[in-house]
Amino acid sequence: MGKLKKKYTEGASRTYTTRNRALKKLQLSLADFRRLCILKGIYPVEPRSAKRANRGSTKPTTFYYTQDVKLLSSEPLIAKFRQHKIFLRRLQHAIGKKDFTRAKSLNSNRPEYTLNHLVIERYPSFTDALRDLDDALCMVFLFASMPSVKRVPKQGIEECKRLAAEFMHYVIFTHSLRKVFLSIKGIYYQAEIQGQTVTWIVPYQFSQRTPDDVDFKVMATFLHFYRTLLGFVNYRLFTAVNLSYPPKLDESLDENAAGLGSLKVESRRMEDIIGDVQNVGGQDTADGTGSVNDVSSAQDKAAIEKRLGSLGTKMKAIAAADSAAPAYESVTDSAALESDDEDELSRAESLLFGKQVFFLSREVPRYSLEFVIRAFGGRLGWDSSSGGGSPYTENDHAISIQIADRPVQGHRFLDRIYVQPQWIYDCINAHRLLDTQDYLVGQQLPPHPSPFVEYAQGDYVPEEASRIAAAAAGFEGEVTNLKPEDRDEPESEQEDAAADDVEGESADEEEQLGSSEDEESDEDDDAKAEKQYQKQIAAEHAGVSFSEYHQKEQQQQQKKSKQSANLKTAKARGKAPKRSKAQIEEEERQKMAISMLSRKKRRVVNRAQADAYKQSKDTNALQARKAQVAKTKKH
Repeated sequence: MGKLKKKYTEGASRTYTTRNRALKKLQLSLADFRRLCILKGIYPVEPRSAKRANRGSTKPTTFYYTQDVKLLSSEPLIAKFRQHKIFLRRLQHAIGKKDFTRAKSLNSNRPEYTLNHLVIERYPSFTDALRDLDDALCMVFLFASMPSVKRVPKQGIEECKRLAAEFMHYVIFTHSLRKVFLSIKGIYYQAEIQGQTVTWIVPYQFSQRTPDDVDFKVMATFLHFYRTLLGFVNYRLFTAVNLSYPPKLDESLDENAAGLGSLKVESRRMEDIIGDVQNVGGQDTADGTGSVNDVSSAQDKAAIEKRLGSLGTKMKAIAAADSAAPAYESVTDSAALESDDEDELSRAESLLFGKQVFFLSREVPRYSLEFVIRAFGGRLGWDSSSGGGSPYTENDHAISIQIADRPVQGHRFLDRIYVQPQWIYDCINAHRLLDTQDYLVGQQLPPHPSPFVEYAQGDYVPEEASRIAAAAAGFEGEVTNLKPEDRDEPESEQEDAAADDVEGESADEEEQLGSSEDEESDEDDDAKAEKQYQKQIAAEHAGVSFSEYHQKEQQQQQKKSKQSANLKTAKARGKAPKRSKAQIEEEERQKMAISMLSRKKRRVVNRAQADAYKQSKDTNALQARKAQVAKTKKH
C-alpha cells in the first residue's frame, strides 16, 4: 500500500494562496501589503477552480500565486515599512507627552526608502522599461496638471512637472513624435523612441477638481514608482544623445511662464566630463588619508585623467580624417562648429515645419502647440499674455503662419496666413502640409479622424480619413504663401525670360491638345460605325432584322441597369440584394463543406461568418446614414 498523501499539498491549493494567508505569512497590514504588491508588480490571479484553490470553500476571496508571496517575504522594503510604523508610534507618543523637542528631532530623522532596486529588478533591460512607459507617462502628466491639495502634495506635483518637461524636451530634440489626436479626454501623443512605440495622454489645462471617490493612496503608490522609473528613463535618454542631465532651469523665465523654454537643454562637453573626474580626485586628496588603497585609487584616477585628456585630441583627429577635406588642409575648430550648425539647420529644414515660423494667439493651447511644432522643426512665438520668453513678436515679418481661434481678428497682416489649430495636428497625421483653405479662421472645420485607427478590408472608412490618407500617399494641390522665401518676386531678367518661355511652351501645348481632341473625336465616330456594322452582321447570323435585334439589345441593357439600381437601393436601405443562381449554388457548396467539419471547427467558422455579417451590416448602415445626411444638406 502506497503512502497516503495529505490533503491540499498538491495542485491548485498549493499553486495559489489567499490574501489572508499571505498577510499572516508576511505579518503585514492590508495597506502595506497592497503597497508592496503595487511596487513589486504582483497582481491578483483568477484560478480555474476557485473551490479547489480555496481548499473546498466556496467563499469569495482574492488569490495570489504562492511563489509571488514567497518572493515578497525576502523584500527589504518590509523592514522599511516596520521602521516607519515604529517612527509613527514614537512620534505620536512624544506629541502626546508634549515633548516637542523630541518630536522635532524624530521628524528630522524620518526613515526614508528608495525604489531604485525595484526599477532594476522589474526592468532588466532598457527596452523593457520603454515598453512599459505608457502608464508611467499618463500618470505623471495627469498629476502634473492637478492642483496642489491635501491629497496631492505639492512636492510630488512639482517633480511630475519637471519629469514631464524633460521627457518633452527629449522628444523635441530627437524629433521622435509621430501621431497626435485631440479627444474628449485629452490629447493623445505617440512617439517612436529607440524602436519602441510610446503612447500617452495629456489632459487639457483646465481647472481640475479632485474627485472624492478616488483612492489617492493607491494612486500615490503608483505615482511613487512611476516617478522613479521616469527619472531613470530620462537620464538614460539624455545621456544617449549626449545631453547634460538634468537640464538647467532658468528661474526668471520660469517665473514669467515661459513653459518649455524655461529649461535649457545643453550638450555634454568633454571638458565637463574631465572636470567631474578632477573634482572627484580633488575631494579624495583633500581627505588626507594615507592608506595604500587611497594611493592606488589616486594612481587610477591619474591614469583616467590622462586618458580623458588625450581623448579630445584623438576624437578631433578621427573627425579630421573622416572629413572630405584634403590631408594638407587644416580644419579649425570654428570651421568645424560652423559645419555642425549648417548640418543642424539643413536637418531642421527637412522636417515638416522646418521652413515655417508660427505665431500663437493668446486663445490657442500654447502648451500643446509649442510641443508639436518644435518637435517637427518649426519656430514659433506667442503673445506676451500667454507667457514670457517669446523669440518673435506679433509684428515680426519672418512669421508666415499665425494660429488663431477667433473668427474676428482686430488686425491682420497681409504677408501671413491665419489658420485654426486643427491644421497643425492634421498636417502631422498626414505627414505633409495640407491645404489651408478648409482651416482658415472662421471656416467650419473638417472632421478630425483618429490616426490610431487601422481600417481593415470591409470596414467603413470616413471620408476625411480617406482624404488624409490620400494626402499622405501623394500631395494634392499646392499650399500657397507658406514659405517666406516663396513670396519674393523674380529679380533677374533671366527669370522673366524663363517665365516667357514657359508661357510659350504652354501655348504650344494647348494647340497640340486641341488638335489631339479633334483626332480623338474622329476616332470615336469610326469606332461607332464599326460597332454598328458588327451588330448588323450579328443580326444576319441570328436570322432577324436589325431593328428587332437592336430592340432586344436595348431591353437587355435596361434590365441590367434596373438590376444595378435595385442593388444600390437595397444597399442603401440595408437590405440584402437578390442573389443569382450561381451565388445560391456557391452558398450551398460552402454550407456542405462546413457541415463536413468537426463541431469545434464548425463553431469557429460560424462565429467568423457572424462577425463578418455584422461588420458588413454596420458598414452598410453607416453608408446609408452618410448618404442621407448628404441628401439633407443638398436640400
